[in-house]
Amino acid sequence: MVKYCELFYSFFKIGTFTIGGGYAMIPLMEQELVDRRQWLSREEFLDQLALSQSMPGVLAVNMATGLGYRLRGFRGALSAIVGNIAMPILFILLLAMIFHQFRDNVNVEHFFMGVRPAVVALIAAPVFRLAQSANIRLSTCWIPILSAILIWLFDVSPILIILATILLGFLYGRIKMKTTQS
Repeated sequence: MVKYCELFYSFFKIGTFTIGGGYAMIPLMEQELVDRRQWLSREEFLDQLALSQSMPGVLAVNMATGLGYRLRGFRGALSAIVGNIAMPILFILLLAMIFHQFRDNVNVEHFFMGVRPAVVALIAAPVFRLAQSANIRLSTCWIPILSAILIWLFDVSPILIILATILLGFLYGRIKMKTTQS
């Protein structure tokens, strides 16, 4: 049986050693929860990830809540959540206390500019790996590309994009279901 301290420690590591937020945490979560701890299979991880993304709130906290609750109930969820947010909260408080002294420092500005491409890569890598695991065909890659272009160049609201993709996905599924039944 999984112990509360194991849940806390696993999510503490995830929260401590990830720069860039929820999506940048995905590779570390997958390594810790699937490969190392074997609390989830790859398919279960994908399901938990999809569920966590569809819920309001922070992806990592949603993952911690779902898995903690699944493994140890309410107290397990609480252990995983506290583990996941402890170090980021401490880091943010520390940063807030000292940042005003360094906000005009050119080296600090260059550091943050240098970290941005790494964060993009940390987000992109698991997206491609998860797409392969979910058997998403290459022919559907136009959807996120078109979405990004619409948001970036034409200032279309992401909410409209999400609603449109939900509607189109629903219609596609209905059409596909009808053609397979015929």
